This record gives sequence, C-alpha cells and structure tokens, in this order.
Amino acid sequence: MLDWDSLRYFLEVARTQRVSAAARKLGVEHTTVSRRIRALEAELDSLLFEKSRNTGFLLTDDGQRLFVYAEQMESAVHSARENLSGIGQALSGHLRIGATEGFGSYVLTPLAADFQRRYPHITLDILPVPRFVSLSKREADLAITIERPQRGPYICTKLCDYTLRLYGTPGYLANHAPIHERADLAGHTFIGYVDELLFSERLRYLEDLLPESRVVLRSTSVIAQYHATLQGRSLAILPCFIAAQDPRLVPVLEDEIAITRSFWMYCHEDLHKLKRMAILWDFMRRSVTRNTRLLAGKQGTMRYLP
Repeated sequence: MLDWDSLRYFLEVARTQRVSAAARKLGVEHTTVSRRIRALEAELDSLLFEKSRNTGFLLTDDGQRLFVYAEQMESAVHSARENLSGIGQALSGHLRIGATEGFGSYVLTPLAADFQRRYPHITLDILPVPRFVSLSKREADLAITIERPQRGPYICTKLCDYTLRLYGTPGYLANHAPIHERADLAGHTFIGYVDELLFSERLRYLEDLLPESRVVLRSTSVIAQYHATLQGRSLAILPCFIAAQDPRLVPVLEDEIAITRSFWMYCHEDLHKLKRMAILWDFMRRSVTRNTRLLAGKQGTMRYLP
C-alpha cells in the first residue's frame, strides 16, 4: 500500500523540480527527500523522474500518471482534515492567491487585508506577478488572471471586466503639443511592454490601438510603467484601477480611447469544496462587483463590503 507521506515528498519534487526546493518546503534535509524518492521508486519498481543537472527532476510518463492520483489523494486529505477536525467550522487555515501584478497589488491586496480582518484565523499569501501562476504545480490555490484556462480540473468564473485608458500627468500635457484627437498622438512618446516578453497577447493593446506610436521606454511590469508615467515625460496605457486612484494622472482622449479586458478567477475543483475557499471565493466576487466603477475608471477610491 502506498504511503501518503512518501507521496507528499513526490508531489513537492514534481512541483518544484528540485530536491533542495522541495526540502525547504517540507522542512527537512535534501538527503531525506532524495532517500524518500528512491524508496518510492523502488517500491513501485518504476522510474518516476528523469534527473538532470540543468533541468532538475522532470516527471517520466509513469511519474505523470502517479502525479494525477497523488493530487487527488492530497485533495482528499485536505477535505478530510477540514471536515473532521473542525477547521471548516472555525474558518481557519491557509490559502495562497496568485494574480496579475497590477490587479494583485492595487485591488487584490487591499481586499485580502479586508478579508483577513473579517476572518483572522485564515492566513493568506498574495502573489502579484507579471506572469501566469501554475495551479497544477500548486504555486497558488486560487488564480485571478486575464485569460480563462482552456483545460484542467478547475472551477472558473468571469470575475469582472476592467478598463484601460491613456494617461499622462498634467505637467506633461501642459508642456507638449495639445491632444484634441487621436491623430495628434503622432507627435508624442509612449511607455509600454517589452513585446517579446509579453506573457499574454491580451496585453498587446498599445500597438493594436496606436500602431505607429513611438515607444521610448518599455518594461515587463505595469507598475514600473505607472511610475515611469508619473515622471511626466511620456504617455502610457494603464489600467484604470491603478491610474484612477492617483490624482497625479489624468486620462487623455477619455471618450475616444478605452480598452476593455476581463479577469477570470479559478481554482482546482477539489479545493473549491473547502469551506475556507468557498468563503474567499464569494468574498472576492462580491467585493470586486462592489468596485465596478473603480475598474471602469469612473471613481478613484476602493469600496469595501459593509
């Protein structure tokens, strides 16, 4: 009979692809992890990982098959612990949320602090990153991102739409050629993304909207673009939920330039059964809905649930 403790070691190595990283997460020595993996492979009489100094521990075909079953067992253990130990009743435990960098920093983090105030026994990790987080590798329990997952055992919902507009500082607009229509933008400079490092085609809005724009500063970080715009030397397309909260920025051609994108929220279908996840899921949906005007750039302050 397979030992669940050995499968815990297997899952961490599969997700991190490094024995040392798995050991840190498990709080043990790396030699212990290596020994447990060797023992599991011997018990199953199967090679679970291809080991490489460059790529680390990569799952073999047998490892991939075992990974599916081990994840199911992990979810079952979490559900059993919650339902039988009273964790669900006490609304305690831990959850990790991954989100795009801007939304994670300027919307998710304030809402997460409000959630934690209401449910002080549920601890949260917030991961605002300029990339997609991997739920299959358990980098996060809940993801909020700009693309709907195409496959996987996930519960998914459209969280909200949000608007992006062209922004600049009042000083920039006062010291540069007037902008009355889109054609006037030809004489201005812009801040944007590094095209070849975009993690989603949904971010390629500057060249779609203004294909002839002269971009003089690029960054993979929308927060870096926001701070660069504040320097008053160029214009940038920014999410309203960031720029509308800052009176140092004003929209340019507000009635003409507006881009709509969407956020999707999803988690593993087994984790969705956990009471603390269900509470967080509902809280995020209601809180974000309450901030529809901020997401559309029609107000500049965050609103919280009563």
